[in-house]
Amino acid sequence: MPTMRTHPARSLPGRLSATLLSVVLVLGGATSAGADDIDDRRAAAEAQQRAKQAERETLESELEHTDAELAQAVLDLNTVEGRLPVAEAELAAAEAELERAEREAAVLAQRLADAQLEEAAVTRQIEDGAGKVEEARADIAQMAREEFRGSGDANALGLVTGAQSTEEFVDGYAVTSSAARSQARTLAELQDAEAIARNLQARLVAVRETITELKRLADENVLAKQAATDAAAARKAEIERLIAEQKQLKATIEARKQAAIEEIDANAAEVAAIEADLKRIIAEQSERDRRLEEERRRAAEAAAAEATRQRAAAAAQGGGAPAPAAPAPSSAFLRYPTANPVVTSSYGMRFHPVLGYWRLHAGTDFRAYCGTPILAAQSGTVVYSRTLAGLGNQVLINHGWTGGHNVMSSYNHLSAFAVSSGQQVSAGQVVGYSGTTGTSTACHLHFEVYVDGSTTDPMRYLP
Repeated sequence: MPTMRTHPARSLPGRLSATLLSVVLVLGGATSAGADDIDDRRAAAEAQQRAKQAERETLESELEHTDAELAQAVLDLNTVEGRLPVAEAELAAAEAELERAEREAAVLAQRLADAQLEEAAVTRQIEDGAGKVEEARADIAQMAREEFRGSGDANALGLVTGAQSTEEFVDGYAVTSSAARSQARTLAELQDAEAIARNLQARLVAVRETITELKRLADENVLAKQAATDAAAARKAEIERLIAEQKQLKATIEARKQAAIEEIDANAAEVAAIEADLKRIIAEQSERDRRLEEERRRAAEAAAAEATRQRAAAAAQGGGAPAPAAPAPSSAFLRYPTANPVVTSSYGMRFHPVLGYWRLHAGTDFRAYCGTPILAAQSGTVVYSRTLAGLGNQVLINHGWTGGHNVMSSYNHLSAFAVSSGQQVSAGQVVGYSGTTGTSTACHLHFEVYVDGSTTDPMRYLP
């Protein structure tokens, strides 16, 4: 009978760990550099989006008193162009994850195929060796019977009766027996066969555990791959939608430019009409004051001729002629029109982001979320509580004279009124609530100050 050679045992933990570690190394090493690049791209895109969001409030102020459809298109384009690079970075991340999952699927499939081939090979080896082991056991049993009949050895009896294992018999027999060379070879073959059988069985257990783990990893990878596929598809669809929306918004902006110019011209005419109206009101008030002064002068007791001439000269100056070198209103004559004043856009010349020319922003914008109470900047009389095309719902208050100049304040884009025309109001009284009526892009307060009927920087008269 031919001699069977032994094979070194293969460690279960070692083989399983080596197989799974190889998967991790193949997949992890190939993606780390790419992942860093994708993370950098995404961080840059998100920073760009935050910058776009920060620009929005400035845009809202720059687009005030502009054609509403044009202004909304510009704001929507700002949002789209902020989101687009983020969506592209998210698509790159999803595609990278999908690529990683596909590589992992390929590696796992190959490892699984290798493990299954090894399982089949080990199983065949075990099946092939099973007959040889049984044959060797039969030879040993025959040797034991012969030994017992010839010598009555207790070791041989133990094997025959089952009280002693084959290994114990072989160990004892090797010491006490002087059997022929063929019998000794049979003993060696049995030892080899049983060692191989034990080693093969351990290998089979290790391979099958590896196969189980690889199948679990493959199942997890299927889910990860599907999630990456879905994420990539969603981002592609979003990018396509954003690009189409971007194109449409640009077309809308181009188409609305002429309407915007007409709207701005109309608003400028509205402001000019307001100033003319206020100058008329001031002139009428001056005339009334002059007449009252004249009546008081005539009713007064006679006074010195020089004093009479001085009063007449003062009355003539109040009849509408500009007062020479009259001092300006106090720098703290007015109060802030909101409880927590935050200026979002100042008085002055402003560049239109679409039409490309400079125009006067004739007031100060304060942050005032929709429905915020708006406060009278000083006591006075409500001249108007009305709705205009550009300024929307407006309350205009005449604060009277200070330092020889008339001062009025205007509160615009209100969502609702709290006072009516002709009403007397006190400083700090609620006159309305913030909104976005007229040509406005978001809720805020557009606050204007008129000195002698002309717009001026409100901040000059606030504390």
